[in-house]
Amino acid sequence: MTGRTTRGAPGPADSRPTSTGRILADGLRVASDALRANWMRTLLAVLGVGIGVGVVVTVAAMITGIRTEVVSAFEASSPGSFSLMPFDFSDVRISADGSGRPPWWDRPPISNREIRRVQALPAVAEAVAGFDFGASMRYESDWVRGVNWRGASSGWAMSLGGDFVAGRDFTAAEVSQARGVVVITEKVAEAVFGEVDPVGKRVRVNAGRRAANEAFTVVGVFKPLDNIFAEVTSYLAVVPYTAADKRLKARTVWNFMAVDVIPKEGASNEAENQVISALRSMRGLGPADDNNFAIIRGEQVVQLFDQVSSMFFLVMVALSSVGMLVGGIGVVGIMLISVTERTREIGIRKAIGATRREIKWQFLIEASLLTAAGGVAGLLVGWGASEAIAAVSPLPARIPIWSVFAAISVAVVTGVLFGLLPALRASKLPPVDALRYE
Repeated sequence: MTGRTTRGAPGPADSRPTSTGRILADGLRVASDALRANWMRTLLAVLGVGIGVGVVVTVAAMITGIRTEVVSAFEASSPGSFSLMPFDFSDVRISADGSGRPPWWDRPPISNREIRRVQALPAVAEAVAGFDFGASMRYESDWVRGVNWRGASSGWAMSLGGDFVAGRDFTAAEVSQARGVVVITEKVAEAVFGEVDPVGKRVRVNAGRRAANEAFTVVGVFKPLDNIFAEVTSYLAVVPYTAADKRLKARTVWNFMAVDVIPKEGASNEAENQVISALRSMRGLGPADDNNFAIIRGEQVVQLFDQVSSMFFLVMVALSSVGMLVGGIGVVGIMLISVTERTREIGIRKAIGATRREIKWQFLIEASLLTAAGGVAGLLVGWGASEAIAAVSPLPARIPIWSVFAAISVAVVTGVLFGLLPALRASKLPPVDALRYE
């Protein structure tokens, strides 16, 4: 009868009231002692969980840093500025079956006449037109490749941000006359000319469209702002967009012209309305016709970045979850071994009055401590990685607060879920059989 009571319904010791606080305190004490006693096993379990948490935290820190730089770059430019493009690149849709051209393909490019019209609008302080293209440059007998080339109107430095360290920008007259002048960044000047003053020197430029090499005169050296885009902007050469068109034949269907419109102070909405009205009028669009051009605001680019980064983050979380799964499986194995090794201890505790609930919580707390320690280790790894990234790159990688709470919470939940089976097994061990275990 006593054996049946032990194996079946709880006996008198099981029915006595036990405070949850005491159960948790006792479980925490016993679990801590057990983990310290098997420190090697504990270390391996912590390592498995810590790798998964560290990856998630590091990715979160990088995405946060990139977003901070993107937002800062837009805030550094004039408030309320927007871009005029042939189509909205954030809303492009490709034909699913691959048949025919997408609807945005045949949209007319931004013409030189439209650029001049936008620049003359009353609410517009500056309108900088430009497009990127590929080219190579030769000084004396050496060809220089890997430079990022841009055709732009005068005033392009205002939207890019930075200062001229030598020479000047090309003028509006030089743009209208398609003069062969070029502004290079400080790093390009160092790579091509070394210690020689580049201003006034002539270089040959070839955009790969014809055999002839066009002569361009260096009129200025520019130092862009140091930000996340520095890898592109620090190795840059800028020529009048008219010269890129006429002299280098650099513009193609993929090198579409974009116009960065900087409105006068407090006239952002008015400038946008004036641009839309002017282009609709010049293109002969009726009241029922949709715009065959696009207005892109800075917040749209940030929203697009958030969408892309969210997808990237979800993929990284899915991949790092494999590490968490491996760590969780390790927790199950370690806890099952622990239950087996401590079978006699469990029998003694039950014999002196420990309830199933107390035994179950003891092992749940032990599993949660394992994974929580892994979460803390992962946070330390992520913190070290983010500090290293911030030290060796312009990316201000910082761990967001939400990722700290998320990492610890996920780690604890992992411990509870994967520790449930060993905890239930331990709580259901019959005291008599447990005491006889050798």
